[in-house]
Amino acid sequence: MNFFKKYTALLFVLFTFLNCSKEGVKESKKSNDLIQETSPYLLQHAYNPVNWKAWNSKTLALAKKENKLIVISVGYSACHWCHVMEEESFENDSIAKIMNANFINIKVDREERPDVDKVYMNAVQLMTGGGGWPLNCIALPDGRPIYGGTYFTKEQWSKVLKSISKLYKEEPQKAIEFAENLTKGIQESQLITLNKETPSFTKKEITSSVALWRNQMDTIYGGFKGVPKFPMPNSLEFLARYSYQFKDTSIDNYLENALAKIAFGGIYDHIGGGFSRYAIDEKWHIPHFEKMLYDNAQLVSLYSKAYLKDKNKLYKDVVQETLHFIENELTSNNGAFYSSLDADSKNSSGEKEEGAFYEWTEEELIELLQDDFTLFKEFYNINDFGLWENSKYVLIRNKSKVEFAKEQNITTVVLNEKVSKWKKVLHKARNKRSKPNLDDKVLTSWNALMIQGYVDAYRAFGNKEYLESALKNANFLAENQLRKDQGLYRNFKNDKSTINAYSEDYAAVMKSFISLYEVTLDEKWLTISKNLIDILFVNFFDENNKMFYFTSKEDENLIARKYEIIDGVIPSSSSMIANSLFKLGHYFSNSKYLKTSEQMLNNLKGDVKLNPANYSNWLNLMINFTNPFYEVVVAGDNAMEVNTSLINNYNPNILIAGTTKENTTLPLLSYKFNEDKTFIYVCVNGTCKLPQRDLKKAIKSIDK
Repeated sequence: MNFFKKYTALLFVLFTFLNCSKEGVKESKKSNDLIQETSPYLLQHAYNPVNWKAWNSKTLALAKKENKLIVISVGYSACHWCHVMEEESFENDSIAKIMNANFINIKVDREERPDVDKVYMNAVQLMTGGGGWPLNCIALPDGRPIYGGTYFTKEQWSKVLKSISKLYKEEPQKAIEFAENLTKGIQESQLITLNKETPSFTKKEITSSVALWRNQMDTIYGGFKGVPKFPMPNSLEFLARYSYQFKDTSIDNYLENALAKIAFGGIYDHIGGGFSRYAIDEKWHIPHFEKMLYDNAQLVSLYSKAYLKDKNKLYKDVVQETLHFIENELTSNNGAFYSSLDADSKNSSGEKEEGAFYEWTEEELIELLQDDFTLFKEFYNINDFGLWENSKYVLIRNKSKVEFAKEQNITTVVLNEKVSKWKKVLHKARNKRSKPNLDDKVLTSWNALMIQGYVDAYRAFGNKEYLESALKNANFLAENQLRKDQGLYRNFKNDKSTINAYSEDYAAVMKSFISLYEVTLDEKWLTISKNLIDILFVNFFDENNKMFYFTSKEDENLIARKYEIIDGVIPSSSSMIANSLFKLGHYFSNSKYLKTSEQMLNNLKGDVKLNPANYSNWLNLMINFTNPFYEVVVAGDNAMEVNTSLINNYNPNILIAGTTKENTTLPLLSYKFNEDKTFIYVCVNGTCKLPQRDLKKAIKSIDK
């Protein structure tokens, strides 16, 4: 409470020092230091009159040398409000003059440098109770923050710059005192202590957590209550596993509704496939129109696994259309995946507008669809339900094809033909519009999530092209993002990697490579995963609490070294590492891996129980420790064929190993190969039931 009182007092001081100035002389438009960078987001700002610099040791040393405050402005290429603030403030000559005279100005791509983003986002959240992008922080020359917020209007930003600059020049001790308190708050937030109690996890703890979580579930519109609404694929994926293993039909019903409503909503691109980042309303209608690789990767995984479980045709359509979008819009020739498409694009007047590429007027649709418009109008709600603003519509469904066909007295075959025709017509028309900008940088962790999506789609639908895409990208990462010491790089642009990887990169790559092994039985992917976990132990591990830092000890020090433990839109790096440690511990009979996984979960057990919505991937791990978990081994000349059938089943509580030869370095496969016959072994902690030759019998022996 004292912290916020001090903050409020400082705000009062800041704005009493407000000093307005007249418009400055317009500076010539020339490039700043960002012209040397590879990030598309930083390059967008390379011709701002602000003397932007990148975050690096040279820039930070300059701030100390000149004793100047630092403006740290964080955003990303697809961010709508980042563009707005750039246009209003960072392209304004008078604002640039204030910034250049009084500050060292640093632009940060949050996607390339999540370590910097996390520290200063934490600062803004402590100061304001919220956060978002653009993120704008003002810090002392040594990087300790004193003021921050998200989007500011030009007038607000001008006042902030002048008042804080004046305060630091006239009463620097007040700014330093506040920075000291705020930095202490950042360093102490999310401190994790070692839980010395003997690890113990029960089914009752999991059911109690889900019971508490139910209060946040939107049983009408699907997903979780409140706006904006994010799909939260990992949360829904955990609940699917929970409903299956705990035989909870109410959660099953909730998930069926949620997956349908999200797929029916405007957050899903009904013409080109793929999902936008979130919806600004409760019925998933109007999205924030940026399309991110990580969202689409995880939603492909979610709908693929849901199809394996329930065989719902809607889920198959969503996966196929989304992967078609990924292939067409976010895939490079070398197999790497690009990061995102912008929320904004040019409208018919040539001005940038959010959602311009995706919106329709009734007149346009009538002209394009002609006699079919009447049926189309009912299917995609060109009415009050589907109206966005200014007589513009964003397509949204509210009925299944079976329901709609019955209402219209047509067959589903006819309806499918109509829908396919409509999509082709509108896709052709839409492609004549100005397209959203592409952020073509390649991020290791996001690429790994997309590998996982392709692997899960291959398991669900058996399409070999999906596996080929996964393998092509995995080989790209292995050839370009693996360092000589078996560590990782974070980014790839213009044929080079410049940033050391974070724990999220290691976590996502391990997860996807383990999955890739399960469908290919190529031990190369497990070997790389084991090497990565060993690098994590060397460079990221905290011996005091048995957790992993987000940053490597090789990296330059920030004002705080953080852990990432909360599962958000993307599962936390710590929870992904803990889950992979559990699996690798089984594959390699490594007790260190298993004990570390168990201890990590034990450290967070209290938090998981109190706030399950923020710890869905930890709950996934908890089920592994409470319910039966199996190692399923397929060994013999025909192992690949048998495994192809095995992976086409929904079994969330197994890991798969297999071999077509006797020589293997994997302990789990020892003494299981037989030259004459292919056997399936169902084991728990290395102890196996009688081997089976009949896959159906083997699967039946796997308890939920």
